[in-house]
Amino acid sequence: MKLKEKIRSWKNAFSYRQKVIFITLGGVIAGLCLLFAYLLRMHTYIIGDDPAACVNCHIMSTYYATWSRSSHARDVTCNDCHVPNGNIVSHYAFKGMDGMKHVAYFVTRSERQAIMAENSSAEVIMDNCIRCHKQLNQEFVKTGRIDYMMAKRGEGKACWDCHRNVPHGGMNSLSSTPMAESQVPLPPDPVPAWLQKALGHDPGK
Repeated sequence: MKLKEKIRSWKNAFSYRQKVIFITLGGVIAGLCLLFAYLLRMHTYIIGDDPAACVNCHIMSTYYATWSRSSHARDVTCNDCHVPNGNIVSHYAFKGMDGMKHVAYFVTRSERQAIMAENSSAEVIMDNCIRCHKQLNQEFVKTGRIDYMMAKRGEGKACWDCHRNVPHGGMNSLSSTPMAESQVPLPPDPVPAWLQKALGHDPGK
């Protein structure tokens, strides 16, 4: 059966009322999905490199605060360390999959109090350590041949075995980390100002 005939048979299979219902339901579902993506600020994760996007999830405030006062804050963002930077395809593929995994953890409230990097993330982080400090670890101390999986097998050390406090100093626990709230930008309110006014709230407060 040709495509045109298939389309015609599909049109004839449903009444006008059923078509209207299906299209309306499809529009509502699509609209809710877009609203959900907006409320989660997914565009800030996928497109941008601003570290402030990470504090859209409140649990990341400590990590943002410790990074902002570290030596890494002068030169690198979260994506420079936590996302592959070899090519644009692997960069955005990993960013999308990892971001959706984080969303799933957050929505289901299954995130840990003290976040630990999983194997896939740890491998990316160590690759980026070696990439940025190439001259140091290949010419001076010659550790660049060791990757994360080798370190996991006991064939060497991961970068953070010695330098754990460099990017996120003092991350012993969330309660013991001194928090400078003024250094942690609050995420903007996802509710539009016109809707807040309609609900009787003052968006300026």
